[in-house]
Amino acid sequence: MDTTQELGSYTVGRGRVVTGASRRQRILSALGFHAVMMIGALIICVPLIWMVSSSLKAPNRLFSVPIEWIPYEFRWQNYVEAWNRAQFARYFFNSIYTSVATTLLNLFFCSLVGYGFAKYRFPGRNVLFLLILATMMIPFHVVIVPLFILMRDLGWLKGASVYNALIIPGMMSAFGIFLMRQFIQTLPDELFDAARIDGASEIGTYLRIVLPLSKGPLAALAVFIFLDTWNSLLWPLVLTTTNDDYRTVAVGLTTFQTVHGTQYHLMMAASTLVAIPMILVFFVLQKYFIRGIALSGLKG
Repeated sequence: MDTTQELGSYTVGRGRVVTGASRRQRILSALGFHAVMMIGALIICVPLIWMVSSSLKAPNRLFSVPIEWIPYEFRWQNYVEAWNRAQFARYFFNSIYTSVATTLLNLFFCSLVGYGFAKYRFPGRNVLFLLILATMMIPFHVVIVPLFILMRDLGWLKGASVYNALIIPGMMSAFGIFLMRQFIQTLPDELFDAARIDGASEIGTYLRIVLPLSKGPLAALAVFIFLDTWNSLLWPLVLTTTNDDYRTVAVGLTTFQTVHGTQYHLMMAASTLVAIPMILVFFVLQKYFIRGIALSGLKG
């Protein structure tokens, strides 16, 4: 029987005695922990704050001492000038198109393959799954040359076919397969047995059971893939070195830095323009981002 009574500065319950000093110690520990986290967050955010602040300053006030965290005069025309100095409208379209297409393809194929590894028994299943996971340890730089040769042989380095080269190689990821397999393994087998008894096909089971029950991990995977594709630099840079019309925002920003690198107010304005979409995506979908990190640690 649980009995709890107040005895002066002591609280007795379930055989435990907690003094007022212990409570104060826990409160101080919590305050100290949150203070350290806030300081760490501030340190991480300082470069971002300086970037936004510098993007609104006049060129002659960028390196003033002491630092002007709040611009003396807000120069919004820096954004207009940076936008007009390069094809940022085209770059944003290319990034949105390739990121959305790559994300949708990953959601379909990774969930389908993850379903196969989670609920089907076939010879060599575990070995094949380990081989897929092993590809995560291979740096992309190792395969970039043969992958580029393959894209050249397919004729995907000219014109609109460059989109194929930007999207198809990333249409499935080992991490996505792992994430979906780990989650689908937690779904009870009775659901799938009942669906088969009712006459559902395997594709029907996938569409009517797996996908509706996997909305959480699918959303988490979508955030991971979209962010990764949007921020990708090396592969789009290799593909679009001589073709400005198909560059993504990451490549466009690198080119902009090469041409206007000494005009820091324009450079900071362009960097802010590129960062804003990702910041908004993260804040809107941060719960799915955190859920994805948690799901990737599920046992299976």
